[in-house]
Amino acid sequence: MITRGFRSRRQRADPSRVPPGQYVTDDFPVLSAGPTPRTSLEAWSFALRDVDGGELATWTWKDLLALPPATVTVDIHCVTKWSKLDTRWKGVTIDGLLEAAGLDPDAPYVTAFCDGGYTTNLAMEDLLDGRGLVAYEYDGAPIDPEHGGPARLLIPHLYFWKSAKWIRGLAFMEEDEPGFWETHGYHLRGDPWKEERYAGD
Repeated sequence: MITRGFRSRRQRADPSRVPPGQYVTDDFPVLSAGPTPRTSLEAWSFALRDVDGGELATWTWKDLLALPPATVTVDIHCVTKWSKLDTRWKGVTIDGLLEAAGLDPDAPYVTAFCDGGYTTNLAMEDLLDGRGLVAYEYDGAPIDPEHGGPARLLIPHLYFWKSAKWIRGLAFMEEDEPGFWETHGYHLRGDPWKEERYAGD
């Protein structure tokens, strides 16, 4: 099921900032494949798992907030063709999490796993060098559950389904294994500038 809690207000796209086939909106559409999970901050945790499924590191909500924060302003692009410009997020970079855990993984891929059973696959190179964030604030406020709060992954250079809502951890993988939307026909990587929307694109 997809819920759509928005009205579209389209703007003319700036071709230097908006990938092919996208339109710009001021709204922040809500698109989900099921009910919205609501996890209390006391019960929330984030884990890094090795290729065999064992936990390498884990953080409570307070632990996460104690890590050095990063604030970014980025454009986001949904596979359903809307783009939202200059969105502001705060969180912890994946680089920061790996440094805090003392890890330098050589696995080429990860699976992001989330409340609600959602998963998505990502290449490690798409997460490092400041490209990936575990975000816990949007536009100066806690992220609403409908938008993936209390924390969501933020990978703005890929289509927004890769910025997994309700993130609870990353599992290092030797192979690139499709996640939820990828097993339903979406592209394994999802580069909006290449219009990698669906398998075969």
